Amino acid sequence: MDPEPIENKPDIQEAPITPVTPITPVTPITPAPNPFFTRGCCEVPRLYHKNDKVFKHNCSKFDTFDWLNEIPLPKGFKPIDIVEVQFKNNRKDFYRLPPDLTAEVGDIVAVEASPGHDIGIVSMAGEIVRFQLRKKKTDLHSTELKKVYRKTRLTDIEKWVAAVEAESTTMFKAREIAARLNLQMKINDVEYQGDNTKAVFYYTADDRVDFRELIKILAEEFKVRIEMRQIGARQEASRLGGIGSCGRELCCATWMNDFHSVTTNAARVQQLSLNPQKLAGQCGKLKCCLNYEFDTYQDALKDFPNTDTVLKTRKGEAIHQKTDIFKRLMWYTYVNDPSNFMAIPVDNVIQVIEENKAGKIPEKLEDFARISEPKTEFDTTVGQDDLTRFDNV
Repeated sequence: MDPEPIENKPDIQEAPITPVTPITPVTPITPAPNPFFTRGCCEVPRLYHKNDKVFKHNCSKFDTFDWLNEIPLPKGFKPIDIVEVQFKNNRKDFYRLPPDLTAEVGDIVAVEASPGHDIGIVSMAGEIVRFQLRKKKTDLHSTELKKVYRKTRLTDIEKWVAAVEAESTTMFKAREIAARLNLQMKINDVEYQGDNTKAVFYYTADDRVDFRELIKILAEEFKVRIEMRQIGARQEASRLGGIGSCGRELCCATWMNDFHSVTTNAARVQQLSLNPQKLAGQCGKLKCCLNYEFDTYQDALKDFPNTDTVLKTRKGEAIHQKTDIFKRLMWYTYVNDPSNFMAIPVDNVIQVIEENKAGKIPEKLEDFARISEPKTEFDTTVGQDDLTRFDNV
């Protein structure tokens, strides 16, 4: 049977293929960083809100524990009329309350500034302020203390929020202007005054900078009064924050607000190797923590003999190599045998020095050295054996 001609077959209409629209993955919305966190606020203050729980101690970096909080005042004792007010980062100051106003920790207040007024948060109130004033060497009855005007109103909060939210964009734009003027400086932080009439620009520079033209341009750009304030590398690290080599947040960004000079002598006393990469912090200066145990090491070294003293024996002269301060051991080697290290207790070293001064020369230094040290055994807590347990399998 002949096959049916192709032209006699009915036409088959194929349905048009609809292109499949690819599904766009939903990008999670990252919440904007809280610009008020540097002021101790866990959340941004709201306009139509009491804002009594905005400030929290766990959000304040430079917080102070009030250990007199639950202790009542003696009868007839007048409460102190001074409070400590916190601003951005570590900037705090003491202000005197008016007679008709009481303030508690966490209250947002308007305080005296030059010019205008500033907005801050009461970080300390009550009798603990007396001790803080004594620590800061500030007179309780000083007439130079500025005043607290009032608790903030709705218009104060509105200006304050607008000013704080503009700090980040102001800093980046100011950096662009400074780079366009070829100024050898780094603007690392900007702080607006609470009434949005003044801005303080914190910068670091190696040499003196002529920023008169920069101030004119910034004043025209942002329509506020400009103040330039130079800070050091340590203050810059304090404002920017970061993680140290110890794995913790920088001390200068959490609790330490006064900086003392750190020298390489602190590293020498603590028997640390003078390696700049290990001794320098995030700011490029010597780590502040080198001073933490410096006094302890100095006290421990008071009765140690001078390391430059040469010990004389009949076997040969011995020179100092290293010291273990807290084990009270000093290592010596012979001049003619530098590979023979001997750990000698400090009392024995003093005995040899006194004998040398008296004209007596011991036979050999090994008689005064510690023969062996007790070995510390560590037990495994997870039931593991030693690394050689598979050698005989």
